[in-house]
Amino acid sequence: MGAGKSTIGPRLARRLGRRFIDTDQEVERTVGSRVAEIFEREGEPAFRSLEREAIEACCGESAVVALGGGAIEPPGVRDRIAGAGTVIYLRARPETLLARVGDAQSRPLLKGLSPAAQARRLAELLARRQAAYESASIVIDTDELPPDSVVETLAERIEREAR
Repeated sequence: MGAGKSTIGPRLARRLGRRFIDTDQEVERTVGSRVAEIFEREGEPAFRSLEREAIEACCGESAVVALGGGAIEPPGVRDRIAGAGTVIYLRARPETLLARVGDAQSRPLLKGLSPAAQARRLAELLARRQAAYESASIVIDTDELPPDSVVETLAERIEREAR
């Protein structure tokens, strides 16, 4: 959350001539509810199950797919996405992520927390998920780079790997 998936993803897809898929949006479209509402009404495990279905549905496509931050946590998901294509980690420091998410009230894992508690929560999530994130095929630091530079760097690496 806040790494830049919603900004970088569509631009990278256009640059590569591919479709862009955001799994959160796919879940929302399928269920007819916002992610925050699903978390509130049914809880995180129910959302993760729906998210996994969305991931499975797009694994066979030639697309740029944005996954939610916790999508790689359930058993088997990391291996599934790695087998489906190039996995990219848009790495950013917790303070950068917090600045990007703003008041975070639409973010289920940060909602209702003070700014200090949000920072602690982001740091905890990053620490818990770091090994999975770092196993990505491409890791790029986004803290200081403008989105167009991130997109161009990623496109060049993906195109180079495809040759």
